[in-house]
Amino acid sequence: MPNEHVYEYLTAPEVRFLDAALSRLIPADELGPGAREANVTSFIDRQLAGAWGVHGRNYRMGPWRKGTPQQGYQSPLTPQELYRAAIRETDEHCVSQLGKPFHALSVDQQDEVLRALEDDAIELTSVSSRMFFGVLWRNTEEGFFADPVYGGNKNKIGWRLIGFPGVAASDYTAHMSDVNIPYRVEPVSIADIQRGDVTLDAQGFAKHVPLRERK
Repeated sequence: MPNEHVYEYLTAPEVRFLDAALSRLIPADELGPGAREANVTSFIDRQLAGAWGVHGRNYRMGPWRKGTPQQGYQSPLTPQELYRAAIRETDEHCVSQLGKPFHALSVDQQDEVLRALEDDAIELTSVSSRMFFGVLWRNTEEGFFADPVYGGNKNKIGWRLIGFPGVAASDYTAHMSDVNIPYRVEPVSIADIQRGDVTLDAQGFAKHVPLRERK
């Protein structure tokens, strides 16, 4: 599945790292395509290139004291800076310990490195490996399940996996009388509406098409 996204922030080595990492975090399997196929790398790139990537809405003057997990993101680094430093330093660790950068390792080795990042067992210079893994995993989930208008979830891969219908339809209530009957429809995204790919009712709600009616 080709990725036609033109990267705004990520460099080629960073794209290779993320493509490889995403392929292990949410891999393609018998249930369907994974995070790489869903273009989650593109989602992350767009987030990093925007206000979130530079913490455009965050207070950044310090002081920088150690926070608790309940306090959320705690680092003087912006997400842009965190990704750039952590990917570089993880690749350096992989070359030093395993002879190759992360993307060139075997899948078993990649899994071991990701587990070590999650367990804070790799000492990175700029940021804790656990923090990097936490941000990467959260962004992976977001990109896999967010509306495709934000760059990830290509072809609504994440939504199809869990049966999520997407944006609201006007006739939900007609299907709520029996909670034991799955609501199986072709998912509708904001991007679908913007492109005019779906039919809207008089109130501007998308008309969901039952999957059994697709030809």
